[in-house]
Amino acid sequence: MTASSAPEVAFGVLPRADGSARYSHAGYTVLASVNGPIEAQRRDEHAYEAHVDVIVRPAAGVGGTRERHLEAILQSSLSQLILIKNFPRCLIQIVLQVENSPENDYVNTKLVQASLNFALMPALIQTAILTLLSAGVPMRATATVTAIAISHDKTIIDPSPRDVETARSVHVLAFTSQDDLLLAESEGDFTVKEWDDVYETAKKICCRPAPDGAAMQLDDDESSAAVGPDLRQFLRSMMESKVAADLHWK
Repeated sequence: MTASSAPEVAFGVLPRADGSARYSHAGYTVLASVNGPIEAQRRDEHAYEAHVDVIVRPAAGVGGTRERHLEAILQSSLSQLILIKNFPRCLIQIVLQVENSPENDYVNTKLVQASLNFALMPALIQTAILTLLSAGVPMRATATVTAIAISHDKTIIDPSPRDVETARSVHVLAFTSQDDLLLAESEGDFTVKEWDDVYETAKKICCRPAPDGAAMQLDDDESSAAVGPDLRQFLRSMMESKVAADLHWK
């Protein structure tokens, strides 16, 4: 099993947005902004809930049908997390700009387009959630997401574009903070047993319980090396640091 390095995040990088964050992980860097809840246009407003508008912009060029498909997946997932019924006739807009992507040896370009780009999807979703938290948008739960590829009986966590190109199957799974499955997207050929193994691996990454003390630190480090970064603990620690910084003046 191949794991990846720890993610990084910076909050408040766009001062004119209600919330913003830059997230880097597995070679991808995504910048996001959130504005809202704001008054929605007549064509977008809903009488009983807010409209979640997601815009994905590639690293170069303009978006197309590939980006529109990704936007639909993100909109469906984020609408389940945001308390949209608290803001009828309002709009919550999320803009995601891909700033950097890893080199793909099989494609003569630095740009990895967004069409069901399984390697990029976790960075987009995680950036959107961090930005929503930065903006203070009410949510019923947070979520963590990971991508897993199966290649020649080897499991690869957070695969690169080259890994995705050569893998038999690629999977993206997201879990809420209540350990419920939020998103499951798969592509390629795989067996039921392989899917079960992918599900258990993703759940270990996304739903790993917090250690209960210093005595568990060594075991936690060994577990992180085995199944990848502890995304839930990363999300919790980043938000704790942000809240502490925001309240420092008090």
